[in-house]
Amino acid sequence: MKGKKLILLSFVFLVGMLLTACGSEKLTSSEGESSKSNKLSIYTAFPEQEAVTYIQEFEKETGIDVQFVRLSAGETLARLQAEKSNPQASVWYGGPSDTFVDAVNEGLIEAYQPEGIDQLPEQFLDKEEHWTPIYVGALGFATNQDWLKKEGLEAPKSWSDLLKPEFAGEVTMAHPSSSGTAYSIYATLVQLIGEDEAIDYLKKLDKNIRQYTKSGSAPAQQTGLGETGVGISFAHDILAPKHEGYPIELTFPEDGTGYEVGAVALIKNAPADQLENAKKFIDWSITKAAQDIYSESESFRLPINPEAITPEGATKLTELEIIDYDAVWAGENRDRLLERFNKEVRGQDAAE
Repeated sequence: MKGKKLILLSFVFLVGMLLTACGSEKLTSSEGESSKSNKLSIYTAFPEQEAVTYIQEFEKETGIDVQFVRLSAGETLARLQAEKSNPQASVWYGGPSDTFVDAVNEGLIEAYQPEGIDQLPEQFLDKEEHWTPIYVGALGFATNQDWLKKEGLEAPKSWSDLLKPEFAGEVTMAHPSSSGTAYSIYATLVQLIGEDEAIDYLKKLDKNIRQYTKSGSAPAQQTGLGETGVGISFAHDILAPKHEGYPIELTFPEDGTGYEVGAVALIKNAPADQLENAKKFIDWSITKAAQDIYSESESFRLPINPEAITPEGATKLTELEIIDYDAVWAGENRDRLLERFNKEVRGQDAAE
């Protein structure tokens, strides 16, 4: 079923983009001008199998048929920019909120606040009420334990540790232009040590980089497989393969780390016949039942709903040296900061 949904939605996207290029009118559903549909189209930044788990539960509960495409947060933003006049999905599900802030500023997101949002922690809410928080998670380092033992090394415990010569060619992170995770890393460093200082640091780190990936979860997965010594990712993306038995040690930078507030939002000018289904999905995404799945599926994301179960083994933000991460500032300065990274550190074509 999953394969069919991916193929079908990809075909719809292709047709939609061709029609957009020709100046065609916005696509309508197969039900014509009907204001209701039993379908919902989603872009998600969750890893594919994780997304399937959440979406299948929503389908069981509502009977709504969900089609989705998995894209990194940066890729989702680029897709929405390309489809601005003819959106092909109704919901953006998952990814750091600073990328959502950028989308809001470009007029790509429709303001919507779900039922029950008043029960969520205020510090994680969007004051402009466009997107909705659904989880939080801190940045950390994944290190392959077999590699550490072989080389006689200790896992990195600070950002400066990653610059050591013994880590040359053994550090993997995603590229900030394609990955919301990597942009959060970049924005964290800027807020931690200053913009020029962060660029200087990243130039030095680039000498130790083995690969820039497109996906933010890929560095942790590659670390588990022994394809790289160290991967920088969010803690939940590190704990998932670690829990599966891969030889990973998770550490957090003691000099301060940033975190993401994962979000969900309504895409502006999305298919009208899916609007009510899209709102139902966003309403559902912050319920205790939906957020308990983080624990049941062993995704290790920290739920935003205070009544939801915290996954066993997950590290709470209160237990870490967290910086006062400003996601709004990060979103508003995203284009400018990415331009500097691409020019002064490594271009977007480096992402694999």
